[in-house]
Amino acid sequence: MKAWSEDQKVLGSMITFMGDPAGDLTAALDMAMTHPGPPSVGIIGRSKRFALIIDDGVVTNVAVSEGEDDPAGDADPSATLAEAMLGALKAAA
Repeated sequence: MKAWSEDQKVLGSMITFMGDPAGDLTAALDMAMTHPGPPSVGIIGRSKRFALIIDDGVVTNVAVSEGEDDPAGDADPSATLAEAMLGALKAAA
């Protein structure tokens, strides 16, 4: 995660990149992808495409990019991209 945050030039900023290698957080947030598509091609334990805004330990916004025929949100990830999250922050201010 450190290398990714360095690559994105956010290391040391207010943004924290966090991994979930065992899927514990994914399960607790009910963000496990349960669509049969990914396991059918060998992708096991994938999470949904989601983004959270967390303020002082409180989740204030949850965004999920998924569709009926696009469980991974690959065709339209816009709900979880930076622009959408910045919009959610501005709307809450």
